[in-house]
Amino acid sequence: MILDRSTPPSYSIPEDFSLQSPAEKILQNGAAHFHFDTPGIQAVKIDLIGKGTRAFLPLNEALVPSFTLQMLTEGTASKSSSEIAHLLDFHASEIQPYLTFGQEGITLISTKKHLFQVLELLLEVITQPSFPEEPLEKRKAQRRLMIEMERKKTASQASQLFRKTLFGGEHPYGNMIHEKMLEAINSERLQQHSQQLLWQGLEIFTAGDFSEEERIALEGFLERLPNQIPQEGILLPDPNSEESIYESRQDAVQSSIRMGKLSIPKNHPDFIPLSVFNTILGGYFGSRLIKNIREDKGHTYGIYSSLVQMGNLNYWAVGADVEKQYLELVKTEIKHEIEKLSTELVEEDELETVRNYLLGQMLSQFSNSFDLIDRFRSVHHSGLDLNYYSQKLQFLKEFKAEDILQIGQKYFKDQPLIEVSVG
Repeated sequence: MILDRSTPPSYSIPEDFSLQSPAEKILQNGAAHFHFDTPGIQAVKIDLIGKGTRAFLPLNEALVPSFTLQMLTEGTASKSSSEIAHLLDFHASEIQPYLTFGQEGITLISTKKHLFQVLELLLEVITQPSFPEEPLEKRKAQRRLMIEMERKKTASQASQLFRKTLFGGEHPYGNMIHEKMLEAINSERLQQHSQQLLWQGLEIFTAGDFSEEERIALEGFLERLPNQIPQEGILLPDPNSEESIYESRQDAVQSSIRMGKLSIPKNHPDFIPLSVFNTILGGYFGSRLIKNIREDKGHTYGIYSSLVQMGNLNYWAVGADVEKQYLELVKTEIKHEIEKLSTELVEEDELETVRNYLLGQMLSQFSNSFDLIDRFRSVHHSGLDLNYYSQKLQFLKEFKAEDILQIGQKYFKDQPLIEVSVG
């Protein structure tokens, strides 16, 4: 059989996008349990997620949550880090920290065959961490070196400065990471954090193929996990955006640009059309910013725009690394492309290209059994459910040029952007 490689394979867009919601239950320890059944799949995934604490800590303790989570597997009251690693390897399992501005916890990936042996180790890691000095000092030295290296990179520095400029230096989301923060890291402080602040408002997300008896046994274990009562929320300062910043570096061969503004959350009615606007502008490799600034002018290798969630706040930003001599020109071209997309209708060919790209991207996010738990958790923490994806599919199938123009006029036309450049 001879393949005709000049003809692309056919594809079809599903008429509907119905996703099975998880089984929900409040366990005896008060934790919310969300379970996805995965028939025939012998792998198991468990996410133990509590309320994020970074925004509640003094600014100089911003690294305490990440160090606490990373150090959980470095030793317990009865096991060394090498013993923990050996047990996990022997049972084909892994434990990884999970940390965002809004949530913190750990993820366990294992097999159904070995799960209940590994669960006892997981409980020990959570309830009896020892935070040994030697591996802690090693991690602190590694982090100190990483902070120093990241500061030298124009892109990393530009990203930190952008958040500082957007939220304000005294806001937890605008707080810049520096070496002095490592002085707050010690075994006693991490032990205190793990016992008093971790696992607030615990939510458990599981995916696996369990019989009724196995599910009951699993829930019996999950009820042994700590679940701290969420502390009273503190009133975060309002974002205090500063004027734009330019940090000159004489020895830099390129400049890193960040431009953006505060944006809307995922549960806002305009979020899905805004995400399409962002894709057209700079959200994929065929975007207008790529075609203009990379392909036509050759001023950058890559330029992208994105929508970012940080805890309970959201922002939109463009990022690029460019030759220093073209810095101002590139910034002008970015504004020009935003202006065009906010005042002119997108032509049908471009609209269909983006539509097909976004439909394919969305469907690919559900390619395996663990994807569903990740997608659910993403919308759940925004106060939504899986119906969000049905609504998104419907919009992607039907959106018109006028919908994109309306978003541009509402959120971008004649609105100032914060600009940060390093290099």
